[in-house]
Amino acid sequence: MAVSLKDIARRAGVSQATVSNVVNGYRPVGEATRARVQQAIDELGYTPNLSARHLRRGRTGIIALAIPELNNPYFAELADAAIRAATKRGYTLLLDYTDGDRDKELLVADGFRAQIIDGLILSAVHLNRDDIASRTSETPMVLVGEAIYHAPYDHVVIDNLAASREAMRHLIALGRRRIAFIGAHIEANRAPSLLRLRGYTEALEAAGLPFDPDLTVTTSGFGRGDGAAGMRALLALAQPPDAVFAFNDLIALGAIRALHDHGLRVPDDVSVIGIDDVEEGRFSIPTLTTISPDKEMIGRLAVEKLLDRIEGRPAGPPVEFQPPFRLVVRESAPAAAQA
Repeated sequence: MAVSLKDIARRAGVSQATVSNVVNGYRPVGEATRARVQQAIDELGYTPNLSARHLRRGRTGIIALAIPELNNPYFAELADAAIRAATKRGYTLLLDYTDGDRDKELLVADGFRAQIIDGLILSAVHLNRDDIASRTSETPMVLVGEAIYHAPYDHVVIDNLAASREAMRHLIALGRRRIAFIGAHIEANRAPSLLRLRGYTEALEAAGLPFDPDLTVTTSGFGRGDGAAGMRALLALAQPPDAVFAFNDLIALGAIRALHDHGLRVPDDVSVIGIDDVEEGRFSIPTLTTISPDKEMIGRLAVEKLLDRIEGRPAGPPVEFQPPFRLVVRESAPAAAQA
């Protein structure tokens, strides 16, 4: 038989209203009383009916995370962090897949699933500030990723310029001078690609190194195959690069494969660095040096800020949050003393 609040109240020697306040967090309860109620909850094995609780508040208890790719492990790891954060707060997270398609992104942003979700976390590829500003859905939303800036919603994003400069400084410190960038995008307005390319060029300028357009490779996508194709194009140059800064880890891993197929050694002949710190890079041969964004914090912050909006806690005007990142040095571009 299911344990009721009345059962807990009887065991703890308090009123049913006090138990409800402890379980639902409605009003402050003294520590001694709270401890007595919690002990009774633990002893009786009470599990709150979250669905009923959400329905009483006019909610479904479901939030959505819309991502552009399913085969990119970065988004899988981000989703994992968001799911854990949502579960901790008593919510279910629904995963939505847009395939990076503009029409699908607009559909999701404009409330396609508004009848079944309380809020949306959106990682968009093609939408711009005007698209988001003209949104008519009243479903609370938080943005993650680098495609949209200064939109009227909370936004969780790493500092791509700083991250790119950090990666480049590391390669330059290794004595690399012909550093290529793989991952400039054929769609010139792709914000993440533009920012990481800008960080690349700024780092070259700061080090007094010339910018060679032949060392900038445009790709149609951001996968391993794009990295391998880009690396093969660079190896066909009269003066190939001695290092590669890749837009993301998947491109970097593809580049490493192409270098291996060409008979070149990483990092002896060419150093390689990526961004994302996906698990695959920790087990590749060689292991991948990368910029590691705090994906756990990105997922947790996105969920927390969304739930603050859903549950009406004072949240103030929309804010851009920048979780930290760090350089993780591994075998593909080891520290100077190891190189």
